[in-house]
Amino acid sequence: MAKIFSVSWKAATARAMDPLARALLRARVTPNAVTVAGTVGVLFGAWLAVQGWLVVATFWITLCALTDVLDGAMARIAGKPSRFGALLDSTTDRIADGAVFAAVAYLMAVERDLPSLAAALICLVAGQVVSYIKARAEGLGMTCDVGLIERFERLVIIGLGALATGFGLDWGLPVALWLLAALSVFTAGQRIRHVYRQDRQP
Repeated sequence: MAKIFSVSWKAATARAMDPLARALLRARVTPNAVTVAGTVGVLFGAWLAVQGWLVVATFWITLCALTDVLDGAMARIAGKPSRFGALLDSTTDRIADGAVFAAVAYLMAVERDLPSLAAALICLVAGQVVSYIKARAEGLGMTCDVGLIERFERLVIIGLGALATGFGLDWGLPVALWLLAALSVFTAGQRIRHVYRQDRQP
């Protein structure tokens, strides 16, 4: 099953970042610096969410999450992609995602919404597992670029739910959490199945 957002759509988003990427490179800003700055920004956005400012937090996290595209565009334009940069990018992505869903889980706990808290914890764990399966498979020499949702889709879904709740639709975030929990578990299953099939091939 194809991803919710196509690879070509994401590539177009990356190309739209090219002018800003070139400007930052001319200012001697490194892709790794952008990666770290974006992660710090997401952590601050998670803190905003914990304070109950869901709408502001969502827009801020979305802005900071775009650095995940920007740093890649910078590395591509500079022609100097590095293995450390790839490692740093993946690591900070996991930190940022963990902060976002930990903040949502905290909000659900404060509201004493135990079903939504459970969904948030499933999202937190399953999202990390989905990313890990791909990284581990590629480390074993296999491909794993399959699955219905990845990091971008996870952030979009949780962001829409947070906006809905922030604008007064209390069901927005719980619905988004359960939808995302189901899709994340499904994607993890897709990836495990894909790797299993590769391993069974002669």
